[in-house]
Amino acid sequence: MFPRSIKSSGPVALFSYQVIVPIALFIWLLPLIAIFMTSIRPAADINTGNVFGIPSRIALIENYIAVFTQSAALQYLTNSFLITIPSVIISVALSCLAGYALAIYRFRVALPLFFLFVAGNFVPYQILMVPVRDMSVQSGLYDTIQGQVLFHGAFQTGFCTLFMRNFIKALPFDLIESARIEGVKEWQIFWHVVLPLVRPAIAALSVLIFTFVWNDFFWANVLTQGESVKPITAGVRALNGQFVNNWHLVSAASIMAAMPPVAMFFLMQKHFITGLTLGAVK
Repeated sequence: MFPRSIKSSGPVALFSYQVIVPIALFIWLLPLIAIFMTSIRPAADINTGNVFGIPSRIALIENYIAVFTQSAALQYLTNSFLITIPSVIISVALSCLAGYALAIYRFRVALPLFFLFVAGNFVPYQILMVPVRDMSVQSGLYDTIQGQVLFHGAFQTGFCTLFMRNFIKALPFDLIESARIEGVKEWQIFWHVVLPLVRPAIAALSVLIFTFVWNDFFWANVLTQGESVKPITAGVRALNGQFVNNWHLVSAASIMAAMPPVAMFFLMQKHFITGLTLGAVK
């Protein structure tokens, strides 16, 4: 039996629930399903042109093992973690401090600074390609893990500050004033009062930034040249050159590249949803 809300809403909603939603979900997942089906095909199927037909057998394990043993996929995955995790920590930490200052303190340039953070999010990142690359070359950070971490940390801080400022601004200001009256220091107010209240927002922001940085392809190719510092997104393209006809191996590497953000979302799903809906109902 269907829930009362679906039964009482009429045949149109019932048709949408039974037909439209599964069709939309299938269309949305179709590319991922196609990549997964290709990743479990044996090499014989690819060589004979059987790419979209029924696999002659399932090669679930051997293709993924071959990716690790015949390529630098493990190095690419390690680089992605070395780039993504510090970038998330830097951007979220800076945005919490900047968002607290813009939301709590009253000073003359607070609003112009906030608008500057907002405006920076509307700048097309493609126009920054040449100056960012030249700056990274001149500073010795080109083609390094550290250069990519610093760039992503700086580039994501604007959006993170906008995000955190709005959440901190929604907190009851009486809590902070009460703590000040009690003689609590500012850093203690930030650490013991504000951060626990915006913990769901921090979790939601961390998931978003992790996904943004991990899935980056544009800057991974702009800021790197050698294979030893490429993340997995740029490394899959290199695998495409190495495994010219071995689409099953390229697909297996693509599936592995997509797994960490998905796992991150499901691990933080409760906090992510809470953070996005924080303040929606008063």
